[in-house]
Amino acid sequence: MTSTQTSPLRFLKGHGTENDFVIVPDAENALDLPPAFVARLCDRRAGIGGDGLLHVVRSAAHPEARHLADEAEWFMDYRNADGSVAEMCGNGVRVFARYLEHAGHVTAGEVAVATRGGVKRVHLDKDGSVTVAMGRAVLPGAAATITVDGRSWPSRNVNMGNPHAVAFVEDLDHAGTLFTEPAYAPASVYPDGVNIEFVVDRGPRHVAMRVHERGAAETRSCGTGACAVAVAAARRDGADPADTGIPVTYTVDVLGGTLVITEHPDGRIDMTGPAVIVAEGTLDPAWLAEGPANAAAPGIETVND
Repeated sequence: MTSTQTSPLRFLKGHGTENDFVIVPDAENALDLPPAFVARLCDRRAGIGGDGLLHVVRSAAHPEARHLADEAEWFMDYRNADGSVAEMCGNGVRVFARYLEHAGHVTAGEVAVATRGGVKRVHLDKDGSVTVAMGRAVLPGAAATITVDGRSWPSRNVNMGNPHAVAFVEDLDHAGTLFTEPAYAPASVYPDGVNIEFVVDRGPRHVAMRVHERGAAETRSCGTGACAVAVAAARRDGADPADTGIPVTYTVDVLGGTLVITEHPDGRIDMTGPAVIVAEGTLDPAWLAEGPANAAAPGIETVND
């Protein structure tokens, strides 16, 4: 006799400055995670809830990361909360590295993580903070104007492996609710969409921000966004390390805490902040078979006997 049942799906939940993620371990890339299923997992009322999903896969087992396997054993297959694929997530990398430590795959110290934005070097500090070498920013020449509720601001185009539009404003409330994506023009500057940061000054080398993340609406924090903000602020303040020869550090307050961003004269950017694993468990097979993403359930696992 043959029967088929859906196996429970293991998951964890973690956050970095309250930018939260569903973590799905899948070393051999055996799981099918269609966009609708990812969106259901990230739903805050019907699912686990998160700003995105961290699919944990060995680089050698994933077609997008096999070429990076010699540099990094693990690949962060990152998905936005709506199920769409993203190039990078700075807070996600910190939480991803914390998970690897939690699972016993790595110990405190240096860790390499493969992403669609390249290999990121991570340092797990014994005090609980995590520092990520975020690479170098690219500043495309084209820029967009951001508009919310009749107010408009110029923005700086900063690419951190994913696109950002950074606008300096008088008051963070001017960003509005950020339930929907703020308008930007010309749209052709960001053909694949954009993360939009609204920034105010708090003091010398100290700013605060709110962000509308592409595919996720407003989030409590955005690591690549904080880096983009620090880069934009340094250019605005005449503190470009490439010109001064001196590293520059900005404290960036986000809704969920504080990140510290340092840009070096050679363009390298380091981001330091917390990363926490808060829960782990399994999803009920009955839940997996329900709802609008039920077509994904057979792809999770089937067992025949």
